[in-house]
Parts: sequence; C-alpha cells; structure tokens
Amino acid sequence: MLEEEKIQLGLDVDVQNLEVEKIRKGKNKAKKDLDSLKIDYKKLRLLMRTARMGKTSK
Repeated sequence: MLEEEKIQLGLDVDVQNLEVEKIRKGKNKAKKDLDSLKIDYKKLRLLMRTARMGKTSK
C-alpha cells in the first residue's frame, strides 16, 4: 500500500512538472510576442512622426 502511494505521488509530481513546463513555454511565447509588438509599435510611431514632418504647414 505504501509502495502504491509512492508511485502515485511520483506520477503526480511528473504531471505537475509537465504542466509547469507547458506554462513556462506559454509565458516565454507571450513575452516574445509582447517584445515583437513593442518593436512594431516603435516603428509605427517613427513612421507617423516622419510622415507628419513631410506635410506642408498652412
């Protein structure tokens, strides 16, 4: 009976480790996506600023 519980606990730990790894991978992907969005936003802001400078003032 004790051996059975030990095996069950080992399996529980393995499942939890897999879940943690899955969450970690998702977090890393989200962080990369956020960094990419920040870069795109900075580029867009620069393009908007550049486009406004090219306009003629009235």
